[in-house]
Amino acid sequence: MSGATVLAWALDIAVGAVALAMLMCAWRLLRGPSLPDRVLALDTLYVNAIALAVLLGLRQGSAVFFEAALIIAMLGFVSTVAAARYLARGDVIE
Repeated sequence: MSGATVLAWALDIAVGAVALAMLMCAWRLLRGPSLPDRVLALDTLYVNAIALAVLLGLRQGSAVFFEAALIIAMLGFVSTVAAARYLARGDVIE
């Protein structure tokens, strides 16, 4: 068994695990008992999307996926801050 084969196998397992985590986060986002639970599920969902983009970038050998991961991280952070401010104060912009 060569090193490249083991890496490809490990990346496939990691992609499957992250995809399963994303499904569980989506379930919590849809069913979550309270609004803060749904915001936390959305935050975790975008972190998993970053992980999936990085894993796919490693698997495909393309730098485009890493740039996409950076964009997802920036947009996810801003949306989480906006949702948290809305929940805490009832208004996003003061």
